[in-house]
Parts: sequence; structure tokens; C-alpha cells
Amino acid sequence: MVITVTTVTTIIKKIIDISLVWIMFYIILKNIRNSVKLTLLFKGVIIVIILKVISDFFGFTTVGILLEYIIMYGPLALIVIFQPEIRNILEQLGRNQLLGRHKVLTVDEREHMVYEIVQAMDYLRKHRIGALIVIERDVSLGNYIDKAKKLYADLSSDLLIAIFYEGNPLHDGGVIIQGDRITCAGAVFPTSSSSKINKRLGTRHRAALGIAEETDAIALVVSEETGRLSIAVKGELFYNLSLDDVRMMLIDELKPKTDTTYEEDLEEEEIYEEDN
Repeated sequence: MVITVTTVTTIIKKIIDISLVWIMFYIILKNIRNSVKLTLLFKGVIIVIILKVISDFFGFTTVGILLEYIIMYGPLALIVIFQPEIRNILEQLGRNQLLGRHKVLTVDEREHMVYEIVQAMDYLRKHRIGALIVIERDVSLGNYIDKAKKLYADLSSDLLIAIFYEGNPLHDGGVIIQGDRITCAGAVFPTSSSSKINKRLGTRHRAALGIAEETDAIALVVSEETGRLSIAVKGELFYNLSLDDVRMMLIDELKPKTDTTYEEDLEEEEIYEEDN
């Protein structure tokens, strides 16, 4: 059997074609995993497909017709409803996320980051100063950064305290942290409409949960009224946490996904013991 240049070229093209399709699926599934709303959307689409298969198998005419209308006009409705999420996905592709946009923090840098944030939150809670601190992870927060006041400053507890001090014009908004730097202040986030959140909680808590529902960011809140600490992450709000709870959750959430070595875990435990 003679393999010609044309045959080899055809095989290479097919491999590239299949690889590109799998990369697209990977990006879509990764963004679905990082967004609570997109996860619910994905589950809904799967349910509709399953119901369609069942109706065709058993010959349910009425149900089949209804599902056909849903499948026909559903994509248009989803584009309108989930426009912000789709825009975020396209924005991430434009920012070359696959090429490693974010800086990978070392153990020392993560230790410093957690220490500065916890120190600031401790001061803010004691003085009943409200605060909203959002830490960007894989999902870009560029859309919120563009509309906020740019800082690009080294992360420090003193700067965080100064930003949220009542006399500061930026204290009402949120701070966004990228890597180990404060990128902006005065950021405005979407508020959650979840019925699970306590009605007594204010705008900061709803904004923290809102950004945690739409992205994989970590949102930290200091209540102005009570001084209580909260963290919103992965679409959930953890309310009335102790300072140690905040520290441990930050250490766990900021740990790289591939970092599972024993030495790394030991170093994180030493950080916790030194802070106490």
C-alpha cells in the first residue's frame, strides 16, 4: 500500500479538525463549570434532549411537537437571556486565556496575599467598616475592571483599609485583585436574586454572591452593620465566619488545582500555625 503526500495531508487535516473541535468543547465545558447559571442551562438542555428521545421512542406526539418548538426557538431565547455569559466567554477567548494570562503565585506570594487580606478584614470588622474584596481566578473580570477606577497597586492591608475607609469616594464599590496586585476599586457587580440569601443581608452580600454565581471568583465581605465576615464562592455564600475560617478558606481556594504534593500541604499548615 502506497501512502501519498495527499493522503498524509488529508490525515493531518482531519487530526487538526478533530483537535479543534475537542478544544472548543473543553473551553465550553470549562466555562460551564465555572458559572452556576451556565451549569443550570447545560442541565436543562440535557433534560430537553432526553425528553425528546423518550417521546420519539414511545410515540408521544403532543410532547414531541412541543419539544420540537423548544429546540427550534430555544437557542434564540438562550442567546438573549444569557447574553452576559456568552459575552464573558468570548471576552476570555479574546484575552488569550489558554496562553496563561494569569500569574501563578508561589507559596510565599499566596502566604503574603492571605496575610494582607486577613489583616485588613480584621481591622475592618473591628471598626465596622464595610468592604467587598473580589479575587479573580480563571474567569476574567475584565468587564468589571474596565468600568472601575484603575489602581494596579501592590496588595497591602493598609491600602485595602484606606480604600474602604468611609471618607474615601471608592469605599462603596468593590476591589478586584488579580494575582497579588489590586487592579481596581469602586467596581460594581451584579446582585444575586437567589431566594436562599437572607433578606436582612445588604447589597454587598448580594453583589458578592452575584459575582460568585457568574464566575469562579472569590468574594469576601465585611458587614458594615455587624462587622461579620462572609465569603461567596462557587455560587454559595458562607456567612458569619471567624477570622480563622476566612484564612483557611482562602488558603484552600487559592491553592493551585494541580498542587497536591505533601510538601505544599505541610507549608500551608506551617503558615496557619505561624499566624496563630
